[in-house]
Amino acid sequence: MQKYLAEFIGTFFLVLTIGCTGIAVGPGVIPPLAIGSVLMVMIYAGGPISGAHFNPAVTLGVFIRGRCSAMDVVPYMAAQIIGAGAAAAAVMYLKLGASAKLFEAPVGAGFAAEVLFTFALVYVILNVATTKSAAGNSYFGLAIGFTVLAGAFAVGDISGGAFNPAVAIGACIMGMLSWSAIWMYVVAEAIGGALAAVAFRVLRPDEH
Repeated sequence: MQKYLAEFIGTFFLVLTIGCTGIAVGPGVIPPLAIGSVLMVMIYAGGPISGAHFNPAVTLGVFIRGRCSAMDVVPYMAAQIIGAGAAAAAVMYLKLGASAKLFEAPVGAGFAAEVLFTFALVYVILNVATTKSAAGNSYFGLAIGFTVLAGAFAVGDISGGAFNPAVAIGACIMGMLSWSAIWMYVVAEAIGGALAAVAFRVLRPDEH
């Protein structure tokens, strides 16, 4: 149960930060910096408890890589999605009815952007947080947070920069993304996470 609670908390604060920095914010706020930073610190906090996935695409990739029990896959994903929903509700309360600007991504480019940077995110996670050679390192949270930060800067204006089905669901609840496009995020991110796991297994046969 502790693992699932840690996944809930980490995903909650990730989506809370996305909503609070993306809806009715003042000048000078740079959302990718806040988002990458909160992901980094929550990974350091939750990593020893649950592995700090905070993302169904990450859970899928870690499962394919062989470092997540099949029994944990659905509970992890459920905790992440519930955390995202709770955060979305908290944002709507904190923002006192402020309306979000709906982002509509072009399907082709948006799909490709989500595949590419979800791949990058899961590939980095597998290499810095699941290998014997990197065990006990102090930089894993920074590397993962900076991957999301870089992706948000690089393709945020193309896809919205979710790289995470739970984030996409939370963003839809908050009115930042359209429910009609949720399939694009879920499918693209699942493909990106799975491809990253396959690439890892090909490149790191010593870690099987």
